[in-house]
Amino acid sequence: MKLLNKTAIVTGAGRGVGRAVALAYAREGAHVLVNYASNDAAAREVLDLIEAGGGKGILFKADVSRKDEVDRMVQAARDAFGRVDILVNNAGITRPNLLLKMEEDEWDRVVDVHLKGAFLCTRAAGILMKEQQYGKIVNVTSVAGIVGTVGQVNYSAAKGGLISFTKSVARELARFNVCANIISLGVVATDMTDKIRSDEKLKEIYLNRILLRRFAEPQDVTPAFVFLASDDADYITGQLLCVDGGYGMI
Repeated sequence: MKLLNKTAIVTGAGRGVGRAVALAYAREGAHVLVNYASNDAAAREVLDLIEAGGGKGILFKADVSRKDEVDRMVQAARDAFGRVDILVNNAGITRPNLLLKMEEDEWDRVVDVHLKGAFLCTRAAGILMKEQQYGKIVNVTSVAGIVGTVGQVNYSAAKGGLISFTKSVARELARFNVCANIISLGVVATDMTDKIRSDEKLKEIYLNRILLRRFAEPQDVTPAFVFLASDDADYITGQLLCVDGGYGMI
């Protein structure tokens, strides 16, 4: 087991990629705090699956864009398991609209969850990681943060900002033996990408951009998260790893 007895916080772990990462970490021996924002039943199912597999975890409902809730979440992980070894900043939302029609609150909410949320979680967990002289931070971006996308300037800006944020974190925390890296995803089969995958016109457009000509399943991307959180990646920091079927290179 690559993460045996490590403690991981996975934000946005109730559904989608976060759910898959939380379950993969538990299978590798990690104790997992399953963060979620609203869907109690979905988060409970993740925890039930972790425990059914012999793993340990806790649930924590928190809006990652709120400092008080983030601070309590990180403390809950420490109280439950003694330390925080791994942080995955995965929580995200979309509020699509064209630039000239986008409302200020649509911009603010997306940037707050993706970018401010990563800042707040990283700062809170980073304090503990500094004390421990050990930590792994894995942030999640998207091909939209690299090449942009129509109708989502808020999402693209937030995801692009996460790349520079990760590199700065890597530079600041390296002296404390904390590694920070970022994974760029393409179209993964989750609720968030349902419209892309179900609309035949959109489906064809996106498949034509993916070199491997298929959308990712969650199990296609979780090995990268396990790797960057494990001791196998002890000499890797500040790096962007694209797990997107070749989408981002076009």
